[in-house]
Amino acid sequence: MGSLLYFLFLFCQLLLLPGLSSSHPLCTNSSAPFTLKAPLTFCPYNGSVCCDSAKDSQLQKQFQSMNISDPACASMMKSLLCAKCDQFSAQLFKIESGSRSVPVLCNSTISVDSTQSNSAANDFCGNVWDTCQKVSMLGSPFATALQGSAGVHVNTSSSKLIDLWQSKSDFCHAFGGPSAKDSVCFNGEPVSLNNTGTIHPPNGLCLEKIGNESYIDMAAHPDGSNRVFLADQKGRIWLATVPEAGSGGTLGLDELSPFLDISDQVHLDTQLGLMGISFHPNFVNNGRFFVSFNCDKAQWGGCSGRCSCNSDVKCDPSVLASFAGDAPCQYYSIISEFTVNGTTSQLSLATRGNPSEVRRIFTMGLPFAAHHGGQIIFGPSDGYLYLMMGDGGGVGDPFNFSQNKKSLLGKIMRFDVDNIPSENDIIDLNLWGNYSIPKDNPASEDKELQPEIWALGLRNPWRCSFDAERPSYFICADDGQDKYEEVDVITKGGNYGWRVYEGPYTFNPPQSPGGNTSAKSINPIFPVMGYDHSALNNTVGSAAIIGGYYYRSLTDPCTYGRYIYADLYAGAIWAGTENPENSGNFSSSQIPFSCAHDSPIQCTSTEGSHIPTLGYIFSFGEDNRKDVYILATNGVYRFSSPSRCNYTCSKENVKSPSTSNSPPSKIPLRKQFYDLVLLVSSLMFLLGFTC
Repeated sequence: MGSLLYFLFLFCQLLLLPGLSSSHPLCTNSSAPFTLKAPLTFCPYNGSVCCDSAKDSQLQKQFQSMNISDPACASMMKSLLCAKCDQFSAQLFKIESGSRSVPVLCNSTISVDSTQSNSAANDFCGNVWDTCQKVSMLGSPFATALQGSAGVHVNTSSSKLIDLWQSKSDFCHAFGGPSAKDSVCFNGEPVSLNNTGTIHPPNGLCLEKIGNESYIDMAAHPDGSNRVFLADQKGRIWLATVPEAGSGGTLGLDELSPFLDISDQVHLDTQLGLMGISFHPNFVNNGRFFVSFNCDKAQWGGCSGRCSCNSDVKCDPSVLASFAGDAPCQYYSIISEFTVNGTTSQLSLATRGNPSEVRRIFTMGLPFAAHHGGQIIFGPSDGYLYLMMGDGGGVGDPFNFSQNKKSLLGKIMRFDVDNIPSENDIIDLNLWGNYSIPKDNPASEDKELQPEIWALGLRNPWRCSFDAERPSYFICADDGQDKYEEVDVITKGGNYGWRVYEGPYTFNPPQSPGGNTSAKSINPIFPVMGYDHSALNNTVGSAAIIGGYYYRSLTDPCTYGRYIYADLYAGAIWAGTENPENSGNFSSSQIPFSCAHDSPIQCTSTEGSHIPTLGYIFSFGEDNRKDVYILATNGVYRFSSPSRCNYTCSKENVKSPSTSNSPPSKIPLRKQFYDLVLLVSSLMFLLGFTC
């Protein structure tokens, strides 16, 4: 039994091996690194870090209390403690069930895939053992790592590595990790990922048109089938079947028979209407789905609630009225919960939703008739519902809602819709509807924040998505004002700068009845991609970014792993590339696109032309095969194989596209390792062992 417990402890350490989680810069509390306003005095970190002066002082005191007599070992232990300040500290210190006391140490003897380097120079773990194995230290973090493991009891007052581990091999199997090009491990210095050289963007994107109607949102059916839900801005949702690529088929749906029709409740205008749909992760068993829409209190009796302009956010409705032109909060942003019609055993087969609202999840009155986002999506890892909310409108966010920590405008919110509080709790907690607050929302650390808030400082987030391969990559496009359209990697508690900044530029508000926020008072997170308005070549003269997806389909292997986004007016599409992979360093290129010569529906309006006439691009969509779609005024377009547009893609076997579209990914090489993780995790659960 002792051997089994020891193995399980080692397994807990292996859960941290790079590749089991994403590696973009992130601190241990899941927040983004920040730029220091003054240098740290103890830890040798600068630039983008995860420690402030208070944390730096705390680490210094911890180091001093260890009382390490050997100078070489002391230097190593200082670097280990200070690794908590590294911008990649989340990947260095976190495991699935919590945090570890020691960062994962680079060890050239461990490999989980064929890319593993075996350079002895990367064996920092072995160097720690050789240097510190016989050195006594008080409160050793290595001893702390053992404390609490089932069947393991350690005196941590004073210890040597040799007292706790029988050999270097045992030690490094517990604390070491691979030193490969796509790994994050600690080698005694701040983590630095190697650039993989010049990465060329795709030669072009090939589109096929499979539908003529215009939709604003799309969701894959949670049952994993080839069905999708499509919603229009008027308030109708359809269940559609997606045709096989190359079959010549079109979307299979009956326009006269929608899955749900709440158009009598939805107020339709340029920036008002149905904004988003999302299906519960357990939809196939509970039939729950959610709709985000706008209503007009003058037209529908169910349109009522609390106004976003109130004393809590120091907003005077009478002052707001002089800016809005209409009475404040004539329009509302709503999230309603619905369920399907069908028997409990066959909910996933239901073809109709029940139009009667199950419950009102969220209701908030809007200050203006614009900039209210409205997209809703469930987090793939946490199962919580995210709501993207704009600043409420008005030129330059005049009431500074986006930076106001008590306002829900200009924010991304996160709700728990599985634990519905009582009516009294809703009132006592001052909630805006039927939901509870996830315990790890940022307000648990920043008491000034309204508890619903996940991120702030956004102008009008229009279409966000989680990367299917790396769920912690949560990416949003945020509409700009006059200069810049941006793409942001969203992190817990992140402040994305608006209205202090517009993208990378300082913003000077034309009016400030709601006061100003100084640049020195915030730690803004700047966009990873985007474009200047001046760079667009369009006749409309306007710009509005449309967020998309990390492309993870096998259909176009040369686009695999790129983030795709577009502009509403310009009909332009960009592909963003991260280099080095997992570094958070992005570049993007505008990509040409054409219509497939054998498109099921003609893509172009001019004979002989290959440029699709999309009209305005409203949104992107993604199905269960991870194929990506464009939802535009002129119809529904699907990304197809490059060869169908005569684009050259060396990774596509034109003769056998069904077997040749292998993405440049290492995931299949690690599948057996993931299967082992699942198997052993199940064993641990049965034995009652926790990491």
